[in-house]
Amino acid sequence: MKILDIRPEPPGSGSTLARFDLQLTPTCRLFNLKLVDGPRGVRAYAASAFGTNTATFHPDLADDIRRAALAALGEKTAHDRIAA
Repeated sequence: MKILDIRPEPPGSGSTLARFDLQLTPTCRLFNLKLVDGPRGVRAYAASAFGTNTATFHPDLADDIRRAALAALGEKTAHDRIAA
């Protein structure tokens, strides 16, 4: 599993922390997933289409995705602070 790209949401974007693209396996990529800080903590959600989810994740996989996205977000924001 690898985060291909993570895009922090601008301030004022509500509970959404970032959008990201994920290479789940060597043959499966998921795009525009959402990292949200909500009442149940930080969670990762699949993109939606036509008002419904395009995928769901087993809780163990969802936790792995969440941890990977948070790590990538931390690296991204640290890089942005250094570059500024």
